[in-house]
Amino acid sequence: MTPSLDFFRSSIGKKIIMAITGFIWFGFVIAHMVGNLQVFQGPEKLNAYAKFLKDLGPLLWVARIGLIVAFFGHVIVAIMLKKQNSSARPVSYAKNSTIQASSASLTMIYSGLLLLSFLVYHLLHFTLGVTNPDHYTLEYTLKNGDVVHDVYAMVILGFQVPAIAITYIVFMVFLALHFSHALGSMLQTLGIFAPKHYPIIQKISTGLALLVFFGNSSMPISILLGLVK
Repeated sequence: MTPSLDFFRSSIGKKIIMAITGFIWFGFVIAHMVGNLQVFQGPEKLNAYAKFLKDLGPLLWVARIGLIVAFFGHVIVAIMLKKQNSSARPVSYAKNSTIQASSASLTMIYSGLLLLSFLVYHLLHFTLGVTNPDHYTLEYTLKNGDVVHDVYAMVILGFQVPAIAITYIVFMVFLALHFSHALGSMLQTLGIFAPKHYPIIQKISTGLALLVFFGNSSMPISILLGLVK
């Protein structure tokens, strides 16, 4: 067996892969949120940003493929770790020793799978235009004369539907729960901080998770309330 296979098959190897792929996706979520928050600055700003991304061409697809690989790698390794842990402890404890574990840590695998379903729907809705093809055909003329896809209108029309907006907010709850536990675990796995710093790490992780929740949820809430039209 080669050293690389030994590393991948070990628990610590899987956890390091989980940490690296998790950080990649956390960075993407933050960048994606910051870009989308430009909806509060109006159609010109958001549509110009969307055009900038589209004009990246091959670089954008390289980033997309990298994110897809990181996401599925994260999910697959998480399932493998869960099976490995279950196999190592085939008999349930007489007394539940996880009583102090956070609800986020207990639902990591399930929230991850739910987020996978959300990602598929999100791509079908906003990226591929499958679920709402009428929104996908809308166009906007920028101040420089370029005619672009009207992403701003798509976001507004999408979140004006209560079911879509509420579903998005619910998934943001799961995303925040996932991040609140995962960020601290990833830093611990990589050994960046000493054990004495773990309580501080957890507070920072919770704060970042709340930032992601409120930042992303502010868009559908504002649109539902008619604050952004």
